[in-house]
Amino acid sequence: MQTVLIVIHLMIVLALVGIVLIQRSEGGGLGIGGGSGFMSARGAANALTRTTGILAAAFFITSLALGILARYSESPTDILDRIPAQTQGTGSGVLDQLGGAPAPASAPETAPAGDAAGDIPAAPVPSGSDVPSGQ
Repeated sequence: MQTVLIVIHLMIVLALVGIVLIQRSEGGGLGIGGGSGFMSARGAANALTRTTGILAAAFFITSLALGILARYSESPTDILDRIPAQTQGTGSGVLDQLGGAPAPASAPETAPAGDAAGDIPAAPVPSGSDVPSGQ
């Protein structure tokens, strides 16, 4: 029952989007729309307005029905319950399956004494470059 209602709901949504898109702009917001077109007759505008109202009411009803069916279904499930549980650190994640460089075995917790910011000498500037030396 729920699948049939979802299919009907999707057909109503597509029809509603199509009907709204072919309507003529009345407000002229942003200075676009209006003009003459194949739907410029007043009778066509009334029919499109009425069709939009009917489809909007049908959308509202099917939305309520889907909400009620989901609430009172026999086995309410959470979408997160469908994801298989994985243990941490097994190396079977999405990024691990892609391949690439292997992760280092262990990272040092502290930096060596010679790697402090003040101990590293600056690289000399080549003499033929266009970079000003600041002098």
